Amino acid sequence: MKKNVYLIMALTLGLAACDSEPKFLVEGEVSDAESQTLYFEESSLEGIVTLDSIKLKDNGTFRFTQKSPDAPEYYRIRLNNNVINFAVDSTETVKIQANAKDFPTGYTIEGSTSNQKIKELVLLQSDLQAKVNKLSQNRDIPAGILQDSLNSLVSQYKNQVKKNYIFAEPNEPYAYFALFQTLNGYLIYNPLSDKEDIKCFAAVATSLNNAYPHSDRSKNLYNMVIKGMKNTRPPKVEEITLPEDKISETSLINIELKGLNNQVHRLTDLKGKVVLLDFTVYNNAMSPAHNLALRELYNKYASKGLEIFQISLDGDEHFWKTQADNLPWICVRDPNGVYSTNISLYGVTNLPALFLINKANELSKRYEANSQADIEKDIQSML
Repeated sequence: MKKNVYLIMALTLGLAACDSEPKFLVEGEVSDAESQTLYFEESSLEGIVTLDSIKLKDNGTFRFTQKSPDAPEYYRIRLNNNVINFAVDSTETVKIQANAKDFPTGYTIEGSTSNQKIKELVLLQSDLQAKVNKLSQNRDIPAGILQDSLNSLVSQYKNQVKKNYIFAEPNEPYAYFALFQTLNGYLIYNPLSDKEDIKCFAAVATSLNNAYPHSDRSKNLYNMVIKGMKNTRPPKVEEITLPEDKISETSLINIELKGLNNQVHRLTDLKGKVVLLDFTVYNNAMSPAHNLALRELYNKYASKGLEIFQISLDGDEHFWKTQADNLPWICVRDPNGVYSTNISLYGVTNLPALFLINKANELSKRYEANSQADIEKDIQSML
């Protein structure tokens, strides 16, 4: 009998301890969503974690509670594939009113200024995506001009968000949220190889580390910044002596890398063709537009003697293989990524970087990203 009494007391104390834990509340109403399931999820560093769910009744009301985080954390409610993102950093009550028809953008949210700013960022990103989609669907625009236009849209967006949301209040949850927005499924801000973007991550990382030094997000962001700074630090290039016969024979530094089926491709094997050498990364928001521009050139001039030798610097080999599988030109990957000796030897500092090689295997011209207007004219003159 005493054992049962002790057990009951232990359970009671345990429940009392759970009830005493500080919690936050998410409540509201989703109209026109009767009988649909609303999910409450956490956007953790490891991925999306489902915390709770509710089948909505005709009034659409919902209520979720969760233990308050020790540092700002990010959550969302999801209806089908549509989500509403918000941040929580205390025991606040987050109130959301939404309609199933325009769920991800037409909602209202109360509880903190930061969540109002997150909604502003969501609307800005949605507008950017709509503009990009409209531009990409215009078949009358040449691929080169299309890419320049897309680059301009993204650049304007980044400058606006950088000024008004990231550098304005880097200690606020919405600044962190802005860093990880995506376009076409790719990060808009590049934390690993873009010096200006890394400054944005560094500003937020510094603020987070000061306020929440033991937070996993603080540590993770700090590590990303350190890695990005290492990646963009000018590499120490050892002096490389090339055999004189090879230099006189090819007039360019050879590159030898493996392609999709593990076959070896050599740049010097393409003597007799006009070659567009492309250093790039596929895991970038502008990669689809870049490859679209290359495909337009390839379709026009491959039969006349043009070849494209595209070097991926992506760290994820599987992702590269998936993206490159249907491309018609030579696709190789440098496993050293941004630490590659090849990019040092060719002086690559920004991606994509393009070089034109003539039929005699001579390096003829270099094109910086965003300045590719003359490529087609130069190709025509060499074929």
